[in-house]
Amino acid sequence: MSIRIVLVDDHAVVRAGLKALLENEGDFVVVGEAENGTDAIRQAKTHTPDVVVMDIRLPGGMSGIEACEQIMKELPQTKVIMLTSYAEDELVREAVRAGAVGYVLKRVGNKKLIEDIRAVSQGEAVVDPAMTKVLLDDVRQAAEVKEASVFSELTPQEMRILALMVEGQTNREIAQKLYLGEGTVRNYVGNILSKLGVSNRAEAAVLAVKNHIDRYAPPEEE
Repeated sequence: MSIRIVLVDDHAVVRAGLKALLENEGDFVVVGEAENGTDAIRQAKTHTPDVVVMDIRLPGGMSGIEACEQIMKELPQTKVIMLTSYAEDELVREAVRAGAVGYVLKRVGNKKLIEDIRAVSQGEAVVDPAMTKVLLDDVRQAAEVKEASVFSELTPQEMRILALMVEGQTNREIAQKLYLGEGTVRNYVGNILSKLGVSNRAEAAVLAVKNHIDRYAPPEEE
């Protein structure tokens, strides 16, 4: 089965080179070409390609990222690869947010580009190795924000008590360690369970460990 491709680049020579390279493969067919974002959307809607290979920076007021976003809204089954000279962190993030499933630098070798287009057409995502760290950092930061949000309603003292609960300490032991009354600790524990939406200490401890309370609990007061 043929892989139908639309090429988007404002340089005709680049498009011609890509077309010759791709159509030398028996399963690639270039069904359309465009030199700006508006044309890219038009070509995509006309030909419903499997893959759009698009430069990020295009003339005419619409970037490749904006065109990608519109194509994704109109043709969610079409895959978009950004083929660009720019290894910029924010461009990678914007491309991913727009729905691109590939971000490949133009310095890529011919064989690798062909492999990437095939991979994308089969539902895989491809990112130039130079930009992988950017996306991994974003995923890591998002996970940390999600973890921290679990504890967002807890006060620093409640966080200290929850950390001690995770260690298996009883209300009496926590009271002695933090110089609090046992009844006060009991009230704190009730508030913690309520804020975390759990019914007992064991569930609170499991939730806390799962979300790495050790990263967020404040130090014990001297």
